[in-house]
Amino acid sequence: MAAILLALFYVISPAIILYLCNKFSVLNKIGAVLLAYATGLILGNIGILPDNAEQVQNMMTTITIPLAIPLLLFSANIKTWFTIAGKTMLSMVIALISVVIVVFIGFFIFKGEINELWKIGGLLVGLYSGGTPNLASIKMILNVDPEAFIITHTFDMIISAIYLLFLLTIGQKVFWYILPKYKNLYKTKDQSEKDLSFNNYWGFWHKKYRIPLLAALGISVLIFGIAGGLSFLVPENSQMIVVILTITTLGIISSFIPQINKIAKTFDLGMYLILIFSVVIASMADIEKFNGSAPELLAYITFVIFGALFLHVLLSRLFKIDADTVMITSTALICSPPFVPVIAGAIKNKEIIISGLTVGIIGYAIGNYLGFFVAEILKFM
Repeated sequence: MAAILLALFYVISPAIILYLCNKFSVLNKIGAVLLAYATGLILGNIGILPDNAEQVQNMMTTITIPLAIPLLLFSANIKTWFTIAGKTMLSMVIALISVVIVVFIGFFIFKGEINELWKIGGLLVGLYSGGTPNLASIKMILNVDPEAFIITHTFDMIISAIYLLFLLTIGQKVFWYILPKYKNLYKTKDQSEKDLSFNNYWGFWHKKYRIPLLAALGISVLIFGIAGGLSFLVPENSQMIVVILTITTLGIISSFIPQINKIAKTFDLGMYLILIFSVVIASMADIEKFNGSAPELLAYITFVIFGALFLHVLLSRLFKIDADTVMITSTALICSPPFVPVIAGAIKNKEIIISGLTVGIIGYAIGNYLGFFVAEILKFM
């Protein structure tokens, strides 16, 4: 009975979090993912988890991510990736290269000071090329310790908040000293908060979405089954790698099927599963072990975020990419797509929202591959 109640809490608590985020703007600004982690940490450290909690937690983490990945990718319009402005695409490529380079540099700086640093490097590449879904996927691929995962993501959220505050306040003015100003293609007078808002994954359970979403979930289960079947063809230590990368690939392929691509709210349902994963994985972490997390990890994450931004800006100057484009692509990759409209609103440039969101979706699609391959390279260095 206790196990059933725990599983129900994991499934229902994200709905409560989304409701509160939708009702209170201050909570929406904090973010559903952060609130999910906080909920999980509290649950896991107040001594009320049943003895068989680990079985429930392992089951939930094993199911949620493989089902979430295809749902996140079903609505992607791959064809539009090739239609976004050349400067935006170039800025995205530079941003990805910058993250990878800085992760490698930081690896050699902090090598020997952080346990399993190669895994952390892979996590950060996935996180800063896609976001939380990629971070969670790579955690499963690399079998990262739950405490190490939570500590890494907690430090990331702290430093990312500082990074975002910089962009929201003085970032544009600072970049104008280094990069060209954005040239408006057309002027837009109405830049209301509504226009610059972003979906907070609320409302996907409305009656009109239920049947199509059940079909989408069924397709996601089928993809999970195919990936699971293929995993039996490889050694046990490579099975999770095959599962996640196969699911990612089949999710991208499915997005080309119009009947699947047009199903509304698949991304929202995928993010709901990510929120469930966030609550579960956070409840597995022991806060007392946080004290033993050396400041070197915090320093490494700080180095990666701001080092990647510095290199991105430096290279963008060489290619004459404007400040707004650099800011929006960096935000899409470092902080994830939901923050794109926030930055667009702060710098009063509505034109760059669509291209910024597109960059973020591309990051979701390639983050698993990039993070895994970087980790494998670091493993042998």
